[in-house]
Amino acid sequence: MIDATDKKILKEVADLEGLPKGAYNIRKNGKLLGREVSANIKIETNEKGDGIFIDIKPDTKNESVHIPVILSQAGLHDTVYNTFIIGEGADVTIIAGCGIHCGGKESEGHSGIHEFQIKAGAKVKYVEKHIAIGEGSGRRILNPTTKIFMEENAQAEMVLTQLGGVDEAKRYNEAEIGARSVLLITERVMTEGSQMTESKNEISLTGNGSKSNIVSRSVLKGDSKQDFYVNLTARAKCYGHIECDAIIMDNGNNQTIPALRALHPDAELTHEASIGKIANDQLMKLMSLGLTYDEAVNRIIQGFLN
Repeated sequence: MIDATDKKILKEVADLEGLPKGAYNIRKNGKLLGREVSANIKIETNEKGDGIFIDIKPDTKNESVHIPVILSQAGLHDTVYNTFIIGEGADVTIIAGCGIHCGGKESEGHSGIHEFQIKAGAKVKYVEKHIAIGEGSGRRILNPTTKIFMEENAQAEMVLTQLGGVDEAKRYNEAEIGARSVLLITERVMTEGSQMTESKNEISLTGNGSKSNIVSRSVLKGDSKQDFYVNLTARAKCYGHIECDAIIMDNGNNQTIPALRALHPDAELTHEASIGKIANDQLMKLMSLGLTYDEAVNRIIQGFLN
């Protein structure tokens, strides 16, 4: 049964007003809450019972699968292992994410370990959003892991968002990119108070003509801390780019470490990084249009994260 809190979380993490159309798997407090499959998308509980196996048939087009997680049980630290097989020539969207509702003093946490096997010519957009809400004082912890293995001529876009309420997060992304395949990663994170987030990325361009673009947008409020690491390794004639930008407010602490390793003479790897505060001229321009200081700051932050 989906209650009012569940509905609020589903709206935040997956933009759902209720149960979605098409294939879905909704997990709540470590147990299956609801599941639906389609003719082209099969979802099964894995052999150990600690995750799901999603098999998307070749040439499946214009379909989506939702796999949100709801956590509202005090003291529960849930871990799931999910495997995705994206068939040849498929073009699909996967909506994931986890929402924590903390109502007490005990901590709550979720670790989602996802493995993607993207077959030749397939395209997938993976959208993952993490939030935490509730009046409780317990720590809210989210530790996602994503591993991607791409065959030739495949495309994958990952949109990873964490914009509020999470006290501690450690993200790990790993990818091996085949010939003429493209991986795009966009990560947006906002922290405040004493929250901390760490993101580690190991990306390997293994096939000729492979490409990768990794973009990080960070906003730090209060005394929060964010660390962002990328190791981008080129093992073939390929192209890779890393872009890291952070806005620090108050006493935030940011560490950004992009690393490039060219192991092939025809590899092209680039990176750019910037860390700083909101420019006064931006604030003054918006305030001259009638916005208050707080409204101007919020407008700049939203534009930056989008």
